Amino acid sequence: MTEHHLRIAPAGSPHPTVLIVPPLFEEANRTRRTLVLAMRALAAHGFAAVLPDLPGQNESPVPLVEADLMRWRDALAEAAAGIDGPVIAASVRGGALIDHSAGVAAWWRLAPVGGASLLRTLMRARVAADREAGLTSSLESLQTAAETAPLLLAGNALSPAMVAQLGAAEAQPVKPLRSVTLGADGIAGTPLWLRAEPGEDAAMAAAIAADIAAWGKTCGIS
Repeated sequence: MTEHHLRIAPAGSPHPTVLIVPPLFEEANRTRRTLVLAMRALAAHGFAAVLPDLPGQNESPVPLVEADLMRWRDALAEAAAGIDGPVIAASVRGGALIDHSAGVAAWWRLAPVGGASLLRTLMRARVAADREAGLTSSLESLQTAAETAPLLLAGNALSPAMVAQLGAAEAQPVKPLRSVTLGADGIAGTPLWLRAEPGEDAAMAAAIAADIAAWGKTCGIS
């Protein structure tokens, strides 16, 4: 694995691994602390957990403007291939857009979202920021600009390829898959990806770990 990754594992004999696929862009920063807590909780359930840096994200030396969804999918597949033993891919939000190429034994997704929805949210934030700065922009003008040059969205310089791929991306069907929502019928917790600043939710992390561990056992991975 060429990118940095965080690994937390129980002591002792080899264990199955949960490959954490974080949300994309700023949502990854807002949820990272809770995902690390979930990794520690997974260790208590007998699972190792790996959280890789995608190219252009977190501690990656790659400029984000050089990355796109295809590169992220390839990087995730490489990360999965480098793990010994059975692997569960556990994706949050936009992470579900890049997990289907990973050669894993099972998939788990929390609140998966389409790429077009993520892109609209980023563009609306840019339009609002431009308005506050006395500038005029629109979703249409930003989309046009992104066809020929990198577009700055929420502090991220996204390449034309990234914008185009994101706008068309949907979570792909995989099997076996458990897809859960946030709320009373799924994982109890708060939508950390909507917060202005990074936060953590220990109860949510524990619920994520318990649900993934139970799904693993259902799939014969334990």
